[in-house]
Amino acid sequence: MTTENFRDLGLAEPILRALEAQNFTTPTPIQAKAIPIILQGRDLLGIAQTGTGKTAAFGLPVLHQLGEEKVTLGRGGCRVLILAPTRELAIQIEQNLRSFAKEMRLRIVAILGGVSRKGQVDKLSRGADIVIGTPGRVVDLMSTRDLVLNQVTHFVLDEADRMLDLGFIKDIRRVVSALPQQRQSLLFSATMPDDVSGLAHSILNEPQRVEIARQGATPAEIDQRVYFLGAAEKRTMLVDLLQDPSITRAIVFTRTKHGANKVTEFLNKAGYDADALHGNKSQAARQKALDRFRSGDSRLLVATDIAARGIDVSEISHVFNFEMPNLAETYVHRIGRTARAGASGIAIAFCEPNETSYLRDIERLIGRELDLAGGTRPSVMNGKLPVPAKMGRGGGGGRPSANKSGGGQHAGANKRPGAGAGAGKPSTKATRGRERRRYGEAAA
Repeated sequence: MTTENFRDLGLAEPILRALEAQNFTTPTPIQAKAIPIILQGRDLLGIAQTGTGKTAAFGLPVLHQLGEEKVTLGRGGCRVLILAPTRELAIQIEQNLRSFAKEMRLRIVAILGGVSRKGQVDKLSRGADIVIGTPGRVVDLMSTRDLVLNQVTHFVLDEADRMLDLGFIKDIRRVVSALPQQRQSLLFSATMPDDVSGLAHSILNEPQRVEIARQGATPAEIDQRVYFLGAAEKRTMLVDLLQDPSITRAIVFTRTKHGANKVTEFLNKAGYDADALHGNKSQAARQKALDRFRSGDSRLLVATDIAARGIDVSEISHVFNFEMPNLAETYVHRIGRTARAGASGIAIAFCEPNETSYLRDIERLIGRELDLAGGTRPSVMNGKLPVPAKMGRGGGGGRPSANKSGGGQHAGANKRPGAGAGAGKPSTKATRGRERRRYGEAAA
């Protein structure tokens, strides 16, 4: 049975008024299914793609439960602990919860790396009803007793799959070991690989499972395309495609921080106003880039995966995979930045010869081939999918469009492109290990 209105879920009046003030009336599927379970006090395992409203799915019922009981907190104490993999996501959750709780007298504190810990310690000294933090900073403040978890009644682990991709498992286990055994625990993830399933089993107590989309599914509203081309052609192709006026707001993904800087510099020199977003940027610089992107002052954001996690910007028309992700699940997260809240979007991938194995893994995960927009699909990739899929819309010549698939030689191919982004492809296992160590430190 479909829940048509938040009022049907039994949430407190102050929360309902805050939702109505923001014109939120109808819950999304994950919210409609998760909120009643959480209100019952059950542990929950929620599986849903990004952009489906997971923050409200756990935030609204937790706020309702906090409002039912007043608790005196000790120095550094908190009632709710929410772990997020990135600073951007932690800030987004904090902002959303504040908007939902604007009529409730609750102390909400975000603790994250990249900024001084002194201000965070000062806020925690009086206790907080809700603490949202990245694993590194949470463990840091626990070690100095500036954050004490013995009064926690609710524990939320958001984006669990990304947490493990970034190597936070030890920090997570350290945090969980400090929590009271009597608590309500909620775990949300976009995908459910074996390592996330094992983590859920160790944290949750007889959880109710809510799954909105199968693992690897991508929204039908996203038009997914691929260009097969050489590394040295990528930058010129990107500039050609960006001439399409239908690209109102786009994210360009790279695998590395260095790559993000290089692509941003190239776009700026080509006359495009673009900002880079990655872990080496200060928190102030990252927030400025996001604010410019969100306000429309800049329509292009060049980002690494770790930095982009938590971007909550509406009306992103296009996502460009300038470099293919080496983890198939990351592709799902990347393109989930577009087609949010039922809107449509376009995801365009640039695949160079040494990235075909990455693309093959992606197509296996999502159960379909990306539509062919340009170039020739390598024969080694044929016949590898678990289900048949159409080949797409390759074809005529001329300048390719981000809205209409082109084919053959792209316009401007005789221009001297920038330096290629590709390098010899190391093994996925080796790359994943380096990525965890590199980004895991940056995310805290």
